[in-house]
Amino acid sequence: MSAWIAIAATAVGCYLAKLLGLLVPAHILQRPLVQRLAAMLPVALLAALTAQQTFSQGHHLAVDARGAGLAAAALALLLRAPFLLVVATAVVVTAAVRALGG
Repeated sequence: MSAWIAIAATAVGCYLAKLLGLLVPAHILQRPLVQRLAAMLPVALLAALTAQQTFSQGHHLAVDARGAGLAAAALALLLRAPFLLVVATAVVVTAAVRALGG
């Protein structure tokens, strides 16, 4: 039954967070700092999630083939490759490092 309590508490918390966002006055949302933060926050969260998923295994730090794939994808992005080529590069490099025993 405690799982249902956690689900209900999470649902109420999400609703209250959404309500709080709707109650923010418009003049505050028009500030340049708020607009810059709103634009950068999703990128920062996605970068943190990517780093956490790439370099962790359970509760431990893991540097393996996924790191090589991420580095290859970063290089492809620096070279302004199309998104599908970036993903394909990461997949191929990760598979190659794993096949070589890394």
